[in-house]
Amino acid sequence: MNKLLKSGADVFCISCMTSNAPRGYELADMIHAKTNARVIMGGMHPTWMPDEALQHADQVITGEGEKVILDDVEGRITDRLVKGIPLTCLDEAPFPDYSILKTPCEAADKERAKEICRRMIAEKLTFKETFFFGRTDLADDEELLQLLHDAHLTRVLIGIESLNQQALNDIHKGQNIDNIRRAAAACEKYRIRMIASIVLGLDADKKEDMDRSIEFARDIHAYQLQPAILTPFPGTPVYEQFEEEGRMITHEWSRFDMMNVTYMPKNMSPWELQEEFYHAARRFYDYDSAKIIGKLFGKEYERRRRRFAFVSNLGVWGAHVSSHINNGNCYYELRHYKPGDHEMKTEQTVNKKADKR
Repeated sequence: MNKLLKSGADVFCISCMTSNAPRGYELADMIHAKTNARVIMGGMHPTWMPDEALQHADQVITGEGEKVILDDVEGRITDRLVKGIPLTCLDEAPFPDYSILKTPCEAADKERAKEICRRMIAEKLTFKETFFFGRTDLADDEELLQLLHDAHLTRVLIGIESLNQQALNDIHKGQNIDNIRRAAAACEKYRIRMIASIVLGLDADKKEDMDRSIEFARDIHAYQLQPAILTPFPGTPVYEQFEEEGRMITHEWSRFDMMNVTYMPKNMSPWELQEEFYHAARRFYDYDSAKIIGKLFGKEYERRRRRFAFVSNLGVWGAHVSSHINNGNCYYELRHYKPGDHEMKTEQTVNKKADKR
């Protein structure tokens, strides 16, 4: 950072998600303190919290910035709050080269996905393995599954979210448990390793529902588990709902990373939900399941799964130790938080107004 501050740059552009917004604000304040450069901020968090971001930035771009960033940087746009213009054609984006995508590519457009796979194979645009996002209806198209395999798209994240059908309906997921099971079997047949994503803390879910989701992910031979604590990001309906219901327990944005509880769950305490996150990691990543993965996909992936097990258990141990040490860390605060307590500590830098320039 010191090298950048000494570079003589006229403009610094900072993009922020919610969890790294405090660091972005800190950098913006540092730039103002040590240089005469302008700071332009954008990204998801400034888009939904522009007034907050403007306390640290000279200008904030909301939405997509590709069509306005050049005019902004070169001074042709001087408004402090700049509304981005959505890209309707990816070829208009200055970088990277999206020429392979001549038309919009939607996840649900299977024929377009097949065309991309064929191009990747024909033009040798394949790597050892490539990760992609998928849906449970992959199971309905064996031609697509074969093309995905041949294009080395061999690791897919599919959102299980919950085994509670009411919870799935509440979040408008549009799938059922049988869909998930069929998708897992189809991916296994074509040696595509599934990353099972589950959400912990949905209002309709109780502890036993979350435990069932973890066991289900093991039973369908998911290669990885991505447990995500429900996180009410600013600008989302769930954030507005929890604010209205008085259920937010912190606004320290650095904790909004889907690994820390930031609200009062409906069916348990905040610490009990945090514990469920740790339980998911411990239960899914064990050495016995690594042997099964090895038989299905090869020894290399068994070794990877064993490393996941070691790292996840080490992380869980560290978090538990921290939860007993009163040094202001989030784990201690969550363990000792009780309904009716004041909001947990927030970083002073988030809402502290920058000096007027």
